[in-house]
Amino acid sequence: MSMNSDKPVHAAQTSFTVADNCLQVGNVSLTRLALRVGGTPFYAYDREVISAKIHTLRSVLPAQLALHYSIKANPMPAVVQHLAGLVDGLDVASAGEMQLALDTLTPSERISFAGPGKTDAELQQAVAAGVVLNLESVNELRRLQRISGELGYVPKIVLRVNPDFELKSSGLKMGGGAKQFGIDAELVPEVLAELANMDMEFLGFHIYAGSQNLNPEAIIEAHAKSSAMAIRLADIARQEVRTLNLGGGFGIPYFPGDIPLDIAPIADHLHRCLERVKLALPKATVALELGRYLVGEAGIYVTRVIDKKMSRGKCYLITDGGLHHHLAASGNFGQVLRKNYPVAVGDKMQTMSDELVSVVGPLCTPLDLLADQMPLAHAEVGDLIVVFQSGAYGYSASPMAFLSHPSAREVLV
Repeated sequence: MSMNSDKPVHAAQTSFTVADNCLQVGNVSLTRLALRVGGTPFYAYDREVISAKIHTLRSVLPAQLALHYSIKANPMPAVVQHLAGLVDGLDVASAGEMQLALDTLTPSERISFAGPGKTDAELQQAVAAGVVLNLESVNELRRLQRISGELGYVPKIVLRVNPDFELKSSGLKMGGGAKQFGIDAELVPEVLAELANMDMEFLGFHIYAGSQNLNPEAIIEAHAKSSAMAIRLADIARQEVRTLNLGGGFGIPYFPGDIPLDIAPIADHLHRCLERVKLALPKATVALELGRYLVGEAGIYVTRVIDKKMSRGKCYLITDGGLHHHLAASGNFGQVLRKNYPVAVGDKMQTMSDELVSVVGPLCTPLDLLADQMPLAHAEVGDLIVVFQSGAYGYSASPMAFLSHPSAREVLV
């Protein structure tokens, strides 16, 4: 028995298909993929799912809108290389990520470096590489002036603005109020005046209000306020604005009740928004900086059942992977109240989910929990457990060295 290629295989995800009761990743059965990888646990990312996501975005967003990939979401080199050929720019948050970006064919001027704690060494590397620096404080600006003067190179810079509003309903608020990110909006005019006397190539503004948002109205409001703020600040700048990064914010569904983000109204608003920006800032390229939204649904985490036990009426599936590989799925990466990620028995996808189980890893801590009292297909030792929505902030956001267990593997299929 097989499932049609366009039919969802899990209530919380629609990115993968099933054939002969087994999950398919990149047209490879999960059981065969596990053999190809060389064992479990591992992360698998489907390149066609990533490509399809970007194609869908391109089909509805304004053609002149640039799409950037935020490498912090998933810095696996093969994933970055694949995305570099599909997007218009790469956004990095460390010297390590900058090197990943520079190893692609992306021109250095289409790589931007953000982060509130750049060291002098990182600033030197960025200036030498010719990437765009998103400056986040007055002190950072002054350090960069000294460093670039010593090197004899003119840096390309963007001012990251901490707006005077928040992205409502966002999982992580990156702007509004007191923040370590960016220069407070009310201070930007003074910084622009100081910048006018420095030997730097000023390109524009970066306004990132928040992330992991499933509310289109909130994202639309943030885009409207961010673009209006940029236009006001551009009137003060001595140099013409050529770049406006509106940040990201696009979320993906993780938990029961999450409704996938409706892109259509956001796209409609961006068409109108870009018309206004074009009139006020005719030479500015407007960009969206997306990470999780591009890769999150394209990845799975796979771990194998190594024991099954009953304890006072509750069933436990003990696996060879856990929170040290996937901190977010364990609920220990920002969740206030723990919720289950979408989880399934990957080699029994069409078997009825009639057994209430908890999926736990091999670590000596009760925090090592991948699924808590969740109905799954009847699993035995050797079966493969799959955690969906794992393409972003999975491998790189987890404490791989915790309790000295082996690290997970990664593969792009």
